[in-house]
Amino acid sequence: MPQLLLEIFSEEIPARMQQGAARDLQRMVSDRLKAAGLTWEALTTYAGPRRLTLVIDGLPTATPDREEEVKGPRASAPEQALEGFLRKTGLTRDQLTERDGVLFAILSSKGRATTDLVAETVDQVVRTFPWPKSMRWGSGTLRWVRPIKRILCLFDGKVVPFEIDGIQSDAITEGHRFLGSGELLRVSDFVDYRTQLEKNFVLLDVADRKLRILEQAKAACAARGLALVDDDGLLDEVAGLAEWPTPILGDMDPQFLALPPEVVRLSMKVHQKYFAVRDPSKDGLAPNFLVVANVEATDGGKALAAGNSRVLSARLNDARFFWDEDQKVGFDAWNAKLSGVTFHAKLGTLAERVERIAALAREIAPLVGADADEAETAARLSKADLLSGMVSEFPELQGIMGGYYARLAGHSDAIADAVRDHYKPQGPADTVPTAPVTVAVALADKLDTLVGFFAIDEKPTGSKDPFALRRSGLGVIGTALDNNLRLSAEAVIRIALGLQGNVFAREVRDGSDLSRQWEVRDVNGARTFWSYAIDGAEVEARAKLEASRGVAQAEITPQVMAFLADRLKVRLRDQGQRHDLVDAVFALGDDDLVRIVRRVEALAAFLATDDGANLLAGYKRASNILRAEEKKGSLPTGMVQTGLPNQPEAETTLAFAVGAARTAVEAALETEDFAAAMTALARLRAPVDRFFDDVLVNSDIPAERENRLKLLGQVRDVMGQVADFGQIAG
Repeated sequence: MPQLLLEIFSEEIPARMQQGAARDLQRMVSDRLKAAGLTWEALTTYAGPRRLTLVIDGLPTATPDREEEVKGPRASAPEQALEGFLRKTGLTRDQLTERDGVLFAILSSKGRATTDLVAETVDQVVRTFPWPKSMRWGSGTLRWVRPIKRILCLFDGKVVPFEIDGIQSDAITEGHRFLGSGELLRVSDFVDYRTQLEKNFVLLDVADRKLRILEQAKAACAARGLALVDDDGLLDEVAGLAEWPTPILGDMDPQFLALPPEVVRLSMKVHQKYFAVRDPSKDGLAPNFLVVANVEATDGGKALAAGNSRVLSARLNDARFFWDEDQKVGFDAWNAKLSGVTFHAKLGTLAERVERIAALAREIAPLVGADADEAETAARLSKADLLSGMVSEFPELQGIMGGYYARLAGHSDAIADAVRDHYKPQGPADTVPTAPVTVAVALADKLDTLVGFFAIDEKPTGSKDPFALRRSGLGVIGTALDNNLRLSAEAVIRIALGLQGNVFAREVRDGSDLSRQWEVRDVNGARTFWSYAIDGAEVEARAKLEASRGVAQAEITPQVMAFLADRLKVRLRDQGQRHDLVDAVFALGDDDLVRIVRRVEALAAFLATDDGANLLAGYKRASNILRAEEKKGSLPTGMVQTGLPNQPEAETTLAFAVGAARTAVEAALETEDFAAAMTALARLRAPVDRFFDDVLVNSDIPAERENRLKLLGQVRDVMGQVADFGQIAG
């Protein structure tokens, strides 16, 4: 079947936009062709520095004939309704079909030539393409990321004729700007198109460009006994900068290796798009760099390498200036400036935030095996480097530079590491801190963020999370679980909330004319109160503050806990666990994240067995019976009686089984042996099944009915010690 080939050739497309543009081109074209009823065998898009390309194999030459039934008004409807429907469909009354008193219109349309549809589609796509940034050029009204030079569009080997803002479609493209033949390339199909481009030094597929970069870069390094420092993000970017990428290894002044390696690498990457190089026989970087050129130099790249080396030296001299100047300034000066930097209008300055984090880190430290003094010191240093020259130039180095400066200032490795790593984890691929002092500061930082923004009602929505609270929540969970931290999440949240006194005071102060007359400042947990005269009367602010803080904490603590539960569901779902099991365990009120996960894992394993699945069904049957009785009034309570006259054996057996299970479950939960608790519950499966088979719960004899309801209540209670089985689907 015919093939469609489309190329939009323009000036250089920014590398960061290319792959998104390829996806948008695929989506927009395929959506329009599908809406017209077309199908195909394969659709592929390519993006490069100067072109977006789409190829579709197996397109039919025309869209199919279509017949659509449209429902209209009832036959007895007013005349105005009928006239409106006839205008909409373009039919007459005698062309309508009546069925069950309702009028229907059958609309038929002949198929269209695919070339006509393609011409319309390309025009619509080009005019509405969602570039993050676009421009107009010349006197036209068309907008594109960069000026469009030509549009190639072939269907079944022939040009699809159309014109967009003076740009006429054709079968012509161009090769490499410098290395190509300089002649326009006339193509007949995709194979011919790709072949001619490669002959003219253009690699169409970004995967081919990446492979060429890696192979030649590693070969150039290996020839001098060096190794390339991998950087997938930089590889993605440089693959979008060159149509014929050619890696060149250059030398730099070895004196720059005295700078922190992160500074050298980032300066190379951000300013020059260079790869760093290391010596496998030594620690640290080698005095080299690797640049990806868009040409094949006749001298093997020596002149290019020398020129890039001079440019890199200038950049690294700037970095060295920041490095030297920052060491002259130091933490005291930076921390003093934090009071002039607003963290959030409702959450105070960065200095106030640091005080809260320091106080919280000190509280958390004993819970995670850290030294409280070291945790507090690290927290007080943690945000200082935000005011340093190096971090102002390279924001990506926040924390990292603080760690270096803390070591140079004579602080211990534990404190310096905590300053360096307290932002971790910053994403699913990032490592979780494990050093006790770092864990204390990292948790304090993230918890302060969470409770602070919840306190001012800046919670994430379904589509927006401007303050990255989901990432903070996952960071808290990951740090707790990966370090097996046995602490009460609710207790720590309450401590963090207690340090947000200024937030609650500000809310109260904004709430009424009376409360505007006083302020409360909360620094390191110490509160100061002021009273002002209002209408000649002295008003004491303390009672109002404490009352407001109590209300706020009562509302916010469960909100933050629920938020963490949702984040835990995300983490466990990624590991293959069911979200309803998390709900079932959280319903018990447990706030030890490690214990919750262990319960969930044991519960999942139990429910995967026949005993677990059948016992769950029995639980739901018992719960339905008990729920129906609760609607009538209170359920009977007390001891279940055994040995009653004519008492079914199944009832007696279940009563003894429940008692034995209760003892075993309580003992297992005491030692947190959740697998043993599930095993104890599994022994209830057969007695519960037999009970429902042999025993009539709603007996006509009130004493029998009451005893059996008590027994079912005990079954529910025993199982409820392990999880709220009512929350489990199935």
